[in-house]
Amino acid sequence: MTPWWQWQLRDPIIKTSFAVIGMGRFGSAVCKELVEAGAEVLAVDIDLKAIDAITQENLGLEARIVDCTDEEALRAAGVLELDVVVVAIGEPIEVSITATLIAKDSEGSRVKQVIARASSDLHEKMLKRVGADRVVFPSRMQGQRLGRELVRPNLLERLRLDASNSIEEIRVPKSFVGRSLRDLNLRKNYRVNVLAVGPAEQLTVNPPASHILLEDDLLVVMGVTDDLEALPWR
Repeated sequence: MTPWWQWQLRDPIIKTSFAVIGMGRFGSAVCKELVEAGAEVLAVDIDLKAIDAITQENLGLEARIVDCTDEEALRAAGVLELDVVVVAIGEPIEVSITATLIAKDSEGSRVKQVIARASSDLHEKMLKRVGADRVVFPSRMQGQRLGRELVRPNLLERLRLDASNSIEEIRVPKSFVGRSLRDLNLRKNYRVNVLAVGPAEQLTVNPPASHILLEDDLLVVMGVTDDLEALPWR
């Protein structure tokens, strides 16, 4: 395993384009998070009411009424031209499986990643069989969290220690810039421990409380995964 101090920076995911298929509660939450982050997003649903609801809530969002089991309809809507497709449909499972297969296997598709929602373990196996790159369960990962993860430009790497705890390397959030570790008191306010901070090639391990955080510095923190998720990311 590569040591965290040797992790390489990844390109900001914010440059990625997204399609979200299915405007239920899960899909709508994904869309909202992506839109708020300024990502290019296309919302897709076969139901006019669902499309009206999501566009009224998220002004400026591009949306299409499309049958996601129709390959040519998805192609005409531009879904197959985007980088990431989130199939947010749980039921009926044959619809989500078909949409996943079309996004992954259609001739000329430019989709790089398909993330599909599953409603059962069997559904998960089927989605993986037809090519889903990643399968999520709403009970395990809510739409808001998935959307935040997809567009979180300062998340560089995460090392999961066990089922609950992780080490995460992020860019210093703008709200932290110019402030000291003592002032931020991340252990008290966010329940995370700072392991290192500084430029990518010159991290200070176990930094003093007086250390001032600078723009574009890296911040390596450890804690419960849910607490790490609560850190500001912009």
